Amino acid sequence: MSTSSESAGPVGTAESGDGPPRLTRLTFHNPLSEARADAIVRRLAGAGPRTVLDIGCGWGELMLRVLAAVPEARGVGVDVNARDLARGRRDAEARGLGGRAEFVEESAVGTGRGPADLVLCLGASQALSDAEPPEHTTLALRELRRLVADGGRVLLGEGFWQRPPTEAELSGMWPGAHGGEHHDLGTLLDLAVAAGFRPEWTETANADEWEEFESGYQADAEVWLAGHGGHPLAAATRERLDRHRAQWMSYRGVLGMAYLTLAAA
Repeated sequence: MSTSSESAGPVGTAESGDGPPRLTRLTFHNPLSEARADAIVRRLAGAGPRTVLDIGCGWGELMLRVLAAVPEARGVGVDVNARDLARGRRDAEARGLGGRAEFVEESAVGTGRGPADLVLCLGASQALSDAEPPEHTTLALRELRRLVADGGRVLLGEGFWQRPPTEAELSGMWPGAHGGEHHDLGTLLDLAVAAGFRPEWTETANADEWEEFESGYQADAEVWLAGHGGHPLAAATRERLDRHRAQWMSYRGVLGMAYLTLAAA
């Protein structure tokens, strides 16, 4: 999903002390509430997966919760962001899951790490192909079917248009945003079926989840900036925060996030 990609530019980390802390207010790197996450984990754990593959895992919060719920399961998270992977490893160790959770820094394009009983791909379908949107969604669904074992499950978190965006709204979103970049929810489900899935469960993020996510996405850096206006990184941080907030105001109520629990047919 375009909105969850961090803009380029100098950004400090909580550990380095040279700038704002990074995403410490977020539990999930998606508009996903604790209540929805708990229900999803119960549903996925009920299928009894022994192997879990998390594509574009970030720090792998949902994967770790599935592993905690299914003691016999093992998981592998794949991502290209070393800082997020390090956070995932720390979290896994802190929860006693270090021996069952592996975090790997590598591209997921053409990955040979499947098939797994459960494949997670939350806001990361772009990690599975080099295609441009919306074609990347079709190709990602085909890849997910390849990566999941017969009878297994895929949890796909994917952006969709809640309604057609206006030209004015598109002009305020991320660079290059266009009306054909996302599908509507019905088309997204049709594509999943065409790729070899049956939709077990369809749900979408609500306004509260979006606001918690977007506020948490910015909060660390906003508070840091309020107290460090003279810092060498302040100007770049201010520009990044103001740009992202303006983009959010343009896609707020227009861009949705679907969480599809898909059964491999």
